[in-house]
Amino acid sequence: MTHVKIAVFPVAGLGTRFLPATKSVPKEMLPLVDRPLIEYAVEEAREAGIEEFLFITSAGKTALEDHFDASPELERRLSNAGKADQLAAIRRSALPAGSHSFIRQDSPRGLGHAVGLARRIVGNRPFAVLLPDDVIRAPQGCLAQMVDAHARTGGHLVAAMEVATADVSSYGILDVASETGRVAHARGLVEKPSPEDAPSRLAVVGRYILDPVVFDRVATQRLGAGGEIQLTDAITADAGNLPVSGFRFEGQRYDCGSVAGFLKANIAFALDRPGLQPELSDALDMIGSLRMRHAA
Repeated sequence: MTHVKIAVFPVAGLGTRFLPATKSVPKEMLPLVDRPLIEYAVEEAREAGIEEFLFITSAGKTALEDHFDASPELERRLSNAGKADQLAAIRRSALPAGSHSFIRQDSPRGLGHAVGLARRIVGNRPFAVLLPDDVIRAPQGCLAQMVDAHARTGGHLVAAMEVATADVSSYGILDVASETGRVAHARGLVEKPSPEDAPSRLAVVGRYILDPVVFDRVATQRLGAGGEIQLTDAITADAGNLPVSGFRFEGQRYDCGSVAGFLKANIAFALDRPGLQPELSDALDMIGSLRMRHAA
């Protein structure tokens, strides 16, 4: 049994990098192969033992609510048509009644603000935060790995990976004091530092397990980088009072908040599908041959 039972999914962003596709479709509903991005994050949470799901949304995101509801009429039609595989797929995507809720963020005021809106429902419990833009392909889900580690570390635990020096200004970066196996014990986090000021190259990825004391911090947090309430600042403010750690997860992370990262993820996940792999491999070989011809 896991000690972390509730997860928060901040999904209020506008997805401007994917316009015009996201003009009427939430970014989180864009298909990664044949399932929406958000479903991968929810499935990862379920694998980790999460039982309650809280989505921080914004206007125009009702498709998310519809996706996780039961679809009796569609299920009936698929059943009558004998489409067992499709029926099983949509039943897997539905969340149990009463297990999920939605809170609307009135304006984009930062990840810290979005997480703070979860306080009333989370209460005085440790909780997970998953950013659906970060899709992690791993033999065991990233959050499940973190739950195991958090049972030993307590406090605030963030997923972390090494990035190139040139990329540190795009991430929250850990100020590492020491390391024990996959756990990096940190003095705190620095949001989007310049390469010359970065305390390390160990970057925060969109998975967190947080102590509920973080709600006190985000409630009084000053605006940080980008003029927003930064979750990294709130976590750092707790560093003197409880453990703050980074977890070097096993797996490959894809930044599906960018078009290039989203396309890479589609290729990688499609190649994992036995029914798609042969045809896709042939197509990739053909593209590679064409590029070589043009280069010559």
